Amino acid sequence: MAERARRDDDFRFEIVKHFGILSSSPRGWNKEFNIVSWNGSSPKYDVREWDPTHRQMTRGITMTREELEQLAELISAELGAA
Repeated sequence: MAERARRDDDFRFEIVKHFGILSSSPRGWNKEFNIVSWNGSSPKYDVREWDPTHRQMTRGITMTREELEQLAELISAELGAA
């Protein structure tokens, strides 16, 4: 996926790496797992919905590598318990 960036006054973002789509809505938006740099800060893992052009997004969750690793352990434990 090509890198995307948007600038609205003081708000900037760049999708540094796209891992994949988790789901799609009937309105064409996709819930995605990416690495995103917000306002030039250090890139973080990110889950949120994006419009097809990657110019608009919903609220989402950003995580550091350590938080992602902890989440992976919790998910693994839950799926192993099922």
